[in-house]
Amino acid sequence: MDHIMQVARRLKGLRDALDLSVEEISAQCEIDSALFSAYENGEKDIPVSFLHRIAAKYGVELTALLFGEEPKMDAYFITRAGKGVKVERTKAYSYQDIAAGFAHRNMAPFIVTVEPDPNKPMTHNTHQGQEFNYILEGQMEITVGNSTAILNPGDSIMFDAQRQHGMRAIGDKPVKFIAIIS
Repeated sequence: MDHIMQVARRLKGLRDALDLSVEEISAQCEIDSALFSAYENGEKDIPVSFLHRIAAKYGVELTALLFGEEPKMDAYFITRAGKGVKVERTKAYSYQDIAAGFAHRNMAPFIVTVEPDPNKPMTHNTHQGQEFNYILEGQMEITVGNSTAILNPGDSIMFDAQRQHGMRAIGDKPVKFIAIIS
C-alpha cells in the first residue's frame, strides 16, 4: 500500500505543477472529481490505464508517475529476464514494467501476475486506447462488454479498452500474462 501512496503523491504533484484544481483536471480527464480525489489521497488504488492516460495527456512519462524516475533511453531499452521494475499494487495483483527505461512510449508493456481469489468479484474498468493480453501461465477469465472468454497459456486477446472489461485468475494457480496498453 505504500506504493499506492507514493503514486498518489506524484499524481498530486503533477496536478500542482500544472496549477489545476481537482475539478479542472477531473473535467479534462473525464473522471469524477471525487474519484480523482480518492486516487490523489491514496484512498483508492489507481489503475495503470488511468496513469497511462494522464501521462499521455500531460506529456509526462508513465515511469515517472509509477516509480518517480524518468526513463533515459530513446533508441532502445533492454529488460533482462526477471529484471523489470515491479509494482505490488495489492497482495493479489502485481505489475512488472518491462520497458521502464524507454522514454516517450506510445504503449506500456507489463508482465502482470494475478493470484486467484474465488471470493472476490471481478472488477471492471474502461480506459482510452487499446489493450493486448498474452497468457503466459495459468487461466484467465476475461469479460469485454457482454462477452466472456477463458484464456489459457498461448492465448491472446486484443480489445478496445473503452469497452467495459475485467479479468481474474481462475482455478487454484496464479495467472501470469503480458499486458500492453496503448
